[in-house]
Amino acid sequence: MSGRATRIELFRLRTPQMRAFHLSWLAFFACFFAWFAVAPLMPLIKGEFRLSQDQLANISIAAVAVTVFGRLIVGPLCDRFGPRRTYTWLLMIGALPVFGIAFAHSYASFLFFRLAIGIAGAGFVITQYHTSVMFAPNVVGTANATAAGWGNAGGGAAQAVMPCLLAAALAIGVPQALGWRAAMVVPGTLMLIVAALYWRYAPDRPPDPRTNAAKPGGWRALRTAMGNYRVWMLFVTYAGCFGIELFVHGVAASYYVDRFNLDLRHAGMAAGSFGLLALFARAIGGMASDRLARLHGLAARSWLLGALMLGEGLGLLWFSAAQAADVAMGAMLAFGLFTHMACGATYALVPFVDRSALGGVAGIVGAGGNVGAVAAGLLLKSTGSVPHTFALLGGFVIAGSMCALAVRFSAEHTAREERLYREALGLDRA
Repeated sequence: MSGRATRIELFRLRTPQMRAFHLSWLAFFACFFAWFAVAPLMPLIKGEFRLSQDQLANISIAAVAVTVFGRLIVGPLCDRFGPRRTYTWLLMIGALPVFGIAFAHSYASFLFFRLAIGIAGAGFVITQYHTSVMFAPNVVGTANATAAGWGNAGGGAAQAVMPCLLAAALAIGVPQALGWRAAMVVPGTLMLIVAALYWRYAPDRPPDPRTNAAKPGGWRALRTAMGNYRVWMLFVTYAGCFGIELFVHGVAASYYVDRFNLDLRHAGMAAGSFGLLALFARAIGGMASDRLARLHGLAARSWLLGALMLGEGLGLLWFSAAQAADVAMGAMLAFGLFTHMACGATYALVPFVDRSALGGVAGIVGAGGNVGAVAAGLLLKSTGSVPHTFALLGGFVIAGSMCALAVRFSAEHTAREERLYREALGLDRA
């Protein structure tokens, strides 16, 4: 534990731990911004390409489907090559389809690039891996949740910023069909800039010989993680929180336009408010997990996650029944708060599942979020009704909260983690 930070000191950028913290959330912000940059523009693109409801559902599914495989791959790659190289290459490769979508002129080409952009969502696993190896047990939940939350805010920023970029392009006389394409240059460029910063300034691991020791191959770590039932319980819970978050990012703007007749700018602002909750709500979930663990031990992290998912499910049921735009926004902010906090509480628990296979655990659990989003997209395609889909998802989330309570640890595992926790606190006092 001696190489890991026992405090989060936001303004000490000279320490390798805090450089990793800030660069990891910034990288995920760029990835998330690019991932959902086209979502608030879909009402306009729908008209240009004359997309059917079935085609829109396919695009929504494509946006999150490939990320399942991306997250399974980058976790072991972090174990093998380190987060610095893995993130740099992901940002550079992920920028290509972001630029490419600007050249789409048919449903097929647009679907292809929308599918490819999903690889950017794999950056989440690298962010969580990097902060997990940089921070000690007493603050790792807060570090993971805060970095992920600030990164996730890129989705909310995209919902609010992209319509404004389009409006600016139209104001200077750019044709509408060219305006949304020009706007997509911004997120692609941001990814390349952050890739250069990550390569130049991000350290791979804490400056301690013991934490720099050789690790087993990444794929072996993945196999080890796959054999741990707790990983699959968290896979389900993350499908029920982050999967819902992704689904909301994909359909919210169009939902407000179609159901409540809001214009594109106001619909984007309404949808963006959900994503911007991540600026603080994820961090609250991680901080609460750390605080409860300090008072009641490792098992309290699972209890908290189950309670947050229960609140999320009830909020989804409320949102699905809303008949007015203001009521819907209030319900969305309520269930969104629980959703983001549950995401933070999940990855406050991930570092404690199996330290020897951290990349594999982080990758599988992260993939669960995208599996949940794909399942939600298929459910929407089956029902054909967004409100009905949200109601069914609320019931599924309530049922999934039981999986969080099923995450238990042996007395030996708990004692080992408690010993590491005391060591971290001792170093902090020293």
